[in-house]
Amino acid sequence: MQGRISLPTLCHFLLPWAFTTFHGALGSQAPHPGPHYLLPPIHEVIHSRRGATTTLPCVLGAPPPSYKVRWSKVEPGELRETPILITNGLHARGYGPLGGRARMRRGHRLDASLVIAGVRLEDEGRYRCELINGIEDESVAMTLRLEGVVFPYQPSRGRYQFNYYEAKQACEEQDGRLATYAQLYQAWTEGLDWCNAGWLLEGSVRYPVLTARAPCGGRGRPGIRSYGPRDRKRDRYDAFCFTSALSGHVFFVPGRLSLSEAHAACRRRGAMVAKVGHLYAAWKFSGLDQCDGGWLADGSVRFPITTPRPRCGGLPDPGVRSFGFPRPQQADYGTYCYSE
Repeated sequence: MQGRISLPTLCHFLLPWAFTTFHGALGSQAPHPGPHYLLPPIHEVIHSRRGATTTLPCVLGAPPPSYKVRWSKVEPGELRETPILITNGLHARGYGPLGGRARMRRGHRLDASLVIAGVRLEDEGRYRCELINGIEDESVAMTLRLEGVVFPYQPSRGRYQFNYYEAKQACEEQDGRLATYAQLYQAWTEGLDWCNAGWLLEGSVRYPVLTARAPCGGRGRPGIRSYGPRDRKRDRYDAFCFTSALSGHVFFVPGRLSLSEAHAACRRRGAMVAKVGHLYAAWKFSGLDQCDGGWLADGSVRFPITTPRPRCGGLPDPGVRSFGFPRPQQADYGTYCYSE
């Protein structure tokens, strides 16, 4: 019958209207996105080496009418950030020991990137660039990662002698710092296999196993074995230390020297007896390969191998071999010296 509208036809006209009305009602409750001035970083991980000058990028897409940019470092394992530098686009002020080595890049008027000179081991970590404009603050974060090498460390008294703070000090005395979990994981992927548990910077205790075996947590899958967080004052383990490239160089002095004679031999050459971290860094970054045991500053005797061969440590993989801690009077070894 003419003049009537069929149900399908009515739906054809009403559904778009109903959908538009419903969608508009929902849309009216959605938050309206505010302006975003900071561009997201192209790379969230910035790689560098100790002693280098590195740049952490932070760029504005457009400048707010007035603003400040604050750079800070997120301290691992702690609920705080350490301020580094604050700028209003014209003037900048640095804070703390890192602030003295930090400056703004100022490549253009929208550039708020941070330049760190003379990168140190403790500079590795998470950084935040925060734009403060009084209306809607925003920030971008990135990680500075150093190329380096992780080495297990225990004193002459034997294994499991360090609480957390003693492990931290021991690494610093050997030209390193306590390794992070990420650094230990990277070292494990590169071949570190060690059966003794050691402290990490975050306060956890772990050890890396490539070849699963009964004395090393059982015959399960390879991986990073974990004891979890431990009591930093009471519990005692070894340490996993991290070091990076050297500004100087390590060299071997042959002979049959006692420890005191080793110190004298290095001094005559304008150098000092190398620390354990020095030897690992020279092995990692300079390819130091020497099939002779030599004294180090902590009283241990070690030697670095980059090309494994018969009668040179007896192991199939590259690494730093150890004779442990002989008697200091034992005159059977050369020495490794470090010169700036």
